[in-house]
Amino acid sequence: MKHKDQRVGVFIDVGNMYHSAKNLYGTRVNFQEVLKTATSSRLLIRAIAYVVRSHSTEEQSFFEALEKQGFELKIKDLQVFPDGTKKGDWDVGLSVDAIKSADKLDVVVLVTGDGDYVPLVLYLKENKGCIVEVMAFGQTTSSKLSDQADDFVDLEKDRNRYLMRSTFQQKRDRPAQSPPKSSFNKAPFTKVPFNKSSSSRKPKSLYDLVEG
Repeated sequence: MKHKDQRVGVFIDVGNMYHSAKNLYGTRVNFQEVLKTATSSRLLIRAIAYVVRSHSTEEQSFFEALEKQGFELKIKDLQVFPDGTKKGDWDVGLSVDAIKSADKLDVVVLVTGDGDYVPLVLYLKENKGCIVEVMAFGQTTSSKLSDQADDFVDLEKDRNRYLMRSTFQQKRDRPAQSPPKSSFNKAPFTKVPFNKSSSSRKPKSLYDLVEG
């Protein structure tokens, strides 16, 4: 049971949450609202957001927005190997921080759906006596992770709150369009010249911008 005197630490796997929201809804996470729910009027001791830097121009604004929302940032550079594969996970680093902080916390909130954190959940509960809560999107959350947590908050149940409205709301409110009826009496086909510049745009950063 939650009460106001509980000391809370919030640890957010930003990459996991970013890709879940993007793949499920084509939008972004409202991390400020996630933090409010994670804290729930209790004593917030630490709130750490773990991000991966790909050295793009846009992501700096994203990082600054997270800091303004009250997060301490832990940044790791994206690793690119000779064969082209990329790696940028925070599983070990986040787990180490949670364990090191556990003695000063009553509640550990993990914002992730990654099943790799199951051993961490068990360790914090059995060896540190912490209450462990998990917040994530139900569809992309490991069932083992949600089962082992003392409490699981499914962000999908309140998408209006936990997703950025600028894109998510537009998609919800957009009226469905009927397919055009076929006709052989339409205007003659006009060839549109290929715009070379539109095909050479710089790809977006690993993380989209967060609206301030």
